[in-house]
Amino acid sequence: MDEIQTAEPATSQDLTEIIAELEQYRERLVNDTLSMAQRAKIMKSQAMASLQPNLAQIDAQIQALRQQQGDLTTSS
Repeated sequence: MDEIQTAEPATSQDLTEIIAELEQYRERLVNDTLSMAQRAKIMKSQAMASLQPNLAQIDAQIQALRQQQGDLTTSS
């Protein structure tokens, strides 16, 4: 199996950047999906329901990164 190895642990600034990128990705995903749903004449609720598992996964990642960031700032 291939293992991903990092040279050094992420800093608080690295985590801030990653969180911002994930938040932008989440927003873009929602906007693009709703735009496509509108063009395809799909109800917004249907589009959001199909998108919900992906959003939950992104939200969980953001929360985990914020927790990791909080741990870094508390231990410093």
